[in-house]
Amino acid sequence: MPDGAPPILEVRDLRTVFRLRSGDVHAVNGVSFDLREGELLGVVGESGSGKSVTMMSLLGLLPSPPAEVLGGPVTFEGKDLLRAGPEAMRAVRGGRIGFVFQDPMTSLNPVFTVGFQIMEPLRKHLGLGKRQARARAAELLALVGIPDAGRRLDDYPHQFSGGMRQRVMIAIALACDPKVLIADEPTTALDVTIQAQIIELMQELRQKMGMAVIWITHDLGVIAGIADRVIVMYGGQIVEHAPVDALFANPRHPYTQALLTTVPKVQGERVRRLAVIDGQPPILGQFPDECTFRDRCPYAFDVCHRLNPQRYPVGEGHDAACFLNDPGLAPQRPVLEVVDG
Repeated sequence: MPDGAPPILEVRDLRTVFRLRSGDVHAVNGVSFDLREGELLGVVGESGSGKSVTMMSLLGLLPSPPAEVLGGPVTFEGKDLLRAGPEAMRAVRGGRIGFVFQDPMTSLNPVFTVGFQIMEPLRKHLGLGKRQARARAAELLALVGIPDAGRRLDDYPHQFSGGMRQRVMIAIALACDPKVLIADEPTTALDVTIQAQIIELMQELRQKMGMAVIWITHDLGVIAGIADRVIVMYGGQIVEHAPVDALFANPRHPYTQALLTTVPKVQGERVRRLAVIDGQPPILGQFPDECTFRDRCPYAFDVCHRLNPQRYPVGEGHDAACFLNDPGLAPQRPVLEVVDG
């Protein structure tokens, strides 16, 4: 990623509420971040932290109702995606921004060939004829490492292995040479060997095509090896944002520290007992006005139960939404112990 590259995507104060009969659920609460050209931004957090809902909100992929997307703007190539009409959003979605979903078996249509599903965005977004689209689809399958690509265009999803289906999903997302690729836990359902192959493939494609990537995962081990920057989400908010090396060397939010302790480590021939984070992520019935991690945090003190912390700068390009980083509260706050990430 070139230093000082301008943001290609700017997200400001994004909020998403699900209006349900049982009551509102505030799934995304004031999320702001930038994505620069050519970089890989990791998004980590437990299930239910708001990672996938945030990214689906950007592209209008949530059913409305019950979802209501508020705040913004979300600026991509000079346009506010939250205020774009349906036709403009369709041009961006799958054209300028690709999306790789985490479960290829449910994302691919079982009654259409993979060739048809790759050709569809080529014909819709690029206006290619059937013969041109088929030739390009074969090129894309070959690009993502599927052998005998021309023949396999006529196969159906069930005729591919899990790893190959994920490669097909990547080919579909790349069909129109997007400027941004959002990968939603693309290796979760795969075994470790196939995971490594998909990660390597995505890195190669990113370098070859010069696209920016948002990689959503709960696996900090994956992020450590591929990301330029990382945002950590909890309770629908960004609780820490940092360059990847700084996050692992000096985590400044108790939730980030807790996540790092859950990563398995081998010490000699012994595997250290796996740590867990006690409690469950919150289901928020209203926009949070106090720290969402307070009930699970070993450092929580009085102010955590009264106010929701802002993101305090703690280093170059590094901020954390925790009162432990507020210099004005130094006399009364506990001391955050730096863990060995």
